[in-house]
Amino acid sequence: MSEHTGSTVSVEHLVRRFGSGAERLTAVDDVSLTIGAGEVVALTGPSGSGKSTLLHLIGAIEQPDEGTVTVDGVDVTGLRRAGLARYRQRVGFVFQRYHLLPALTVLDNVLAPVLPRRGRADHLAQARDLIDAVGLAGRERALPAHLSGGQQQRVAIARALMGRPGLLLADEPTGNLDSTTGAQILDLLLGLRERHGLTILLATHEQAVAARCDRLVRLGDGRVVEDLDLTDGEDPADTYDRVARLRL
Repeated sequence: MSEHTGSTVSVEHLVRRFGSGAERLTAVDDVSLTIGAGEVVALTGPSGSGKSTLLHLIGAIEQPDEGTVTVDGVDVTGLRRAGLARYRQRVGFVFQRYHLLPALTVLDNVLAPVLPRRGRADHLAQARDLIDAVGLAGRERALPAHLSGGQQQRVAIARALMGRPGLLLADEPTGNLDSTTGAQILDLLLGLRERHGLTILLATHEQAVAARCDRLVRLGDGRVVEDLDLTDGEDPADTYDRVARLRL
């Protein structure tokens, strides 16, 4: 494990509703959850169970109707605009659809999160190091259209790690990839956890992804219905079979 430590996350009685009147939907319903520094947690459950909304709440992309999100001892839900902007800079986001800027090169896409902040001489060196870490050295000048889906996701991961976040939130990071490429992306994420001491929370429907995480938290109708420790030392094949019996 890296000498750096990942973020600790505490979610207490979190509620997020959408709509109004008879159409009002509770996407996250009284969720309480604690994630330790350096943990890799799979967030599972059927479509509409609240996985993406919970990630957005922890990342302060959305604000809850009730409850609190505390990261590294800071009540994120109590922050004002400037504080929220600073907090978001300490969180890495990886999405299923990559969201790369098509007119920018690999290098410029990775640099994009820090472009508004000038005067940091180490940004370029850090971006190049991250591109190398995700296995794309030599492709710095390539445009996204000239990359495979797996390579685009690698760029998205490198971009998410600019600024050295302690927390990485990944929403179906292997969902658009074939099984071989998806396994390579998961290998990359787990390796980066070791190298950078990241805490990783990822939403997934894939049993093979969930089975390699430290922990599995399953949602149903916006609530936590199962919270399993997957680090009990059993054979990986047994862990996979155990996860396969669940409805992800």
